[in-house]
Formats: sequence, C-alpha cells, structure tokens
Amino acid sequence: MYQAATGPQVFGYALILLAGLACVAGLIWAFRLGIKVREREPAPPRPEEQPRMPASGPVHETLEVREPDEVPRAADGGDRLTPHQLGNVGSKRADDQSRPRWSPGSSGSFGGGGGGRT
Repeated sequence: MYQAATGPQVFGYALILLAGLACVAGLIWAFRLGIKVREREPAPPRPEEQPRMPASGPVHETLEVREPDEVPRAADGGDRLTPHQLGNVGSKRADDQSRPRWSPGSSGSFGGGGGGRT
C-alpha cells in the first residue's frame, strides 16, 4: 500500500530543507547585524535640539529681475584675470525691475496654436 521513499527523492527533500534553513539563518544574521549597526548610531535629536523659527519670523523668498554681469577685460598686454578677480556671482540686480510681458498678438507659448506675430 505504501511506497518507500527512494534515495534521490529523500536527497531532494533534504536539499530543500537545508536551503530553507540557510535562508532563515541568513535572515536572522542580517537582522542581528542591523540591530548592532543601529545601536552604534547616535540617538535622534531631542525636542529642544530641533531647529526653531527665527525671532524675526519666517524667511520669505524675494523675486527680482537679474541680468548678466559683464566679465571685465584684462588690459592690453596685461596679465590674464584670475577667478578671485571675477567675483563670485555671474549676475547682478537689474536696474529695471518690471517683469517682461507677452507681446500683443503672440501666441504666448511655443506651439500654443495662436496666430503668432503678424
């Protein structure tokens, strides 16, 4: 009525069991390693260590029109300019702060479907 397990079948079952045990052992090792790494990390900041809003209130963005800053030219026959002589900002505040508007009759965007300038 019952058929005995043959050698190759038992070997396959044992191999699957060993692979499963190896996976479980690997997961347990990874979990313990994660706990050890976390113990070495600094604790999260306490509430009194959190950043606070300045006494003057929140800082707001400023909108301004910028224009390119001209690169100064070296004198004829002079030494070439070095980076510290150029400054650190490639643009400056424009004298005219009015925002450019769309030209009348333009479509407003590329491919907007309007008639464009005529």
